[in-house]
Amino acid sequence: MSADAARIAVFASWAATGVGLGLWVWGWVGAKTAIEKLRYQDCGVVLVFSAILARVIVQTKAWTAIDWLLLVLGPIFIAAALWRLTRTTASRRD
Repeated sequence: MSADAARIAVFASWAATGVGLGLWVWGWVGAKTAIEKLRYQDCGVVLVFSAILARVIVQTKAWTAIDWLLLVLGPIFIAAALWRLTRTTASRRD
C-alpha cells in the first residue's frame, strides 16, 4: 500500500471514529426510546471498531499484543452490534 493510500485510510478511519463516537454519545443523550438508544450505540460501535481495525492494519510498525487483541475482539464486537441491529430492525417493522 502506498504512503498516500495509507494516509487516506488513516484520515478516513479517524473521521469514522469521530462519527461513531458522536452516534454513541447521541444514543445516550438524544435518543427518545430504548430501541433508538441501542441502535445509535450499535452503529457507533461498528464505526469505531472498524476504524480501529483499519488503523491497526495500515500501521507500519510491528504489531503489539494489544494490536492482536483488537484484531481478534474487533470483529466479534462488530458482528454482535450488527446482529443486534438486524434484530431491532425486525421489531421496528411491527
